[in-house]
Amino acid sequence: MVTSQAVSIPADGSAIAGDLVLPPQSGTMVLFAHGSGSSRHSPRNRAVAASLQGAGLGTLLMDLLTAREEQVDVVTAQHRFDIGLLGRRLVSAIDWLGEQPATEPLPVGLFGASTGAAAALVAAAERPGRVQSVVSRGGRPDLAGDTLSQVRAPVLLIVGGDDRDVLEMNREAAALLTAPHRLYVVPGATHLFEEPGALEAVAAAARDWFLRPGQLNEEEAP
Repeated sequence: MVTSQAVSIPADGSAIAGDLVLPPQSGTMVLFAHGSGSSRHSPRNRAVAASLQGAGLGTLLMDLLTAREEQVDVVTAQHRFDIGLLGRRLVSAIDWLGEQPATEPLPVGLFGASTGAAAALVAAAERPGRVQSVVSRGGRPDLAGDTLSQVRAPVLLIVGGDDRDVLEMNREAAALLTAPHRLYVVPGATHLFEEPGALEAVAAAARDWFLRPGQLNEEEAP
């Protein structure tokens, strides 16, 4: 039986909200880090999460900012590019998962979108013993800077073929990764993967990577 619950995760003396879903006999927990200006209600991340849940993976979609920080960010946008802050929030969530009886024994995968991808890479470098894989969707891994070379978990960088600027940023970031990694380009897709079949391709690739870190189904990969 699938269990679903709203959770509150302590972070920096406050709390951030999350939605935890656990299919029966989950083997891995996937923690989602949304992109700039988004939240745990992102329809794209929720669509990917549903696909992962169908494959037996647990998911935690969470807000990276507190309610007050969200109010400030809407006006100033000062927090959404604070990769250090966002990375610390993900580390707090990873540690929280390690303290819950249902999730404590499960390895963690990180799925980051946009600026959330950089935060996911920072968190993976901070918790190499807990994070077993990372997936970036239309991400900005370049914003992780020098931390890229410290990541040990296998990294999958998913980019739309028509998202040319972000594709080039991902190629440059991939060159700095020392961990096993792959650049997966979805032909004809733009930044939000709104084209028919594009988001489904993202979900399938992410599912493969989380189930078998470092591997993709070669029949599906472009």
